[in-house]
Amino acid sequence: MDISNYTIDLALKPTTLDAWHVCLAGTSAILAGALIFTLLALVLSLTRRKPVASEPQVKIVEKLVQAEPIVQVVEKIVEVPVERIIEVEKIVEKIVQTPAPAPVVLKEASPDAALQLLYLLQNDARFIDFIKEDMSAHSDEDVGMVARVIHEGCNKVLNDHFSFAPIAKENEGDKITLIEGYDAAKVRVTGNIVGNPPFTGTIIHKGWQVTDVRLPSTVQGYNANVIAPAEVEL
Repeated sequence: MDISNYTIDLALKPTTLDAWHVCLAGTSAILAGALIFTLLALVLSLTRRKPVASEPQVKIVEKLVQAEPIVQVVEKIVEVPVERIIEVEKIVEKIVQTPAPAPVVLKEASPDAALQLLYLLQNDARFIDFIKEDMSAHSDEDVGMVARVIHEGCNKVLNDHFSFAPIAKENEGDKITLIEGYDAAKVRVTGNIVGNPPFTGTIIHKGWQVTDVRLPSTVQGYNANVIAPAEVEL
């Protein structure tokens, strides 16, 4: 049988409706509806589902909480890179800066008190005359005799106008230990200084400190630069 002369028209529509076609159409409609319903149910279940940690992860966290404090557990779970921590520390250092130290205020010393002391030493002990004299023109005996007079006059000025007290309570030659925080203005450390206090050494000089000053008052217009006025005999 030769079927080469037969052609199939795909655009041809059925003109009769039998039971087979009705069954086929109904089955297709039911399958399509079931497929659409399944897809809708799947989408709704995914949108309503909440993320829940898996059982192994929950057990691991429970073990960490039991073994270590919660702060350390959080630090292990959420780790921050070291580089980031260093950057934050630098930013904090720039924001919170150490306050600058207070400026050093220099107190200007008035020369009047020093000039007044020189006046007293010259007036009572001829101190400046002795210092400015050329000692090479005098014998040792003459210098010794004059020095005794100068010593007595200077001692009188100091006792009349100043009170002194030794800094170190120990005697010269005694051993002493300087603890950390000692007053460096009152104690001068010499010799082989290694490391930090405490230091143990020998007292070479007890030191002196002034406890009272009793300089005489001056009148207005007093010229303190005149230590010793020139003397003219008539």
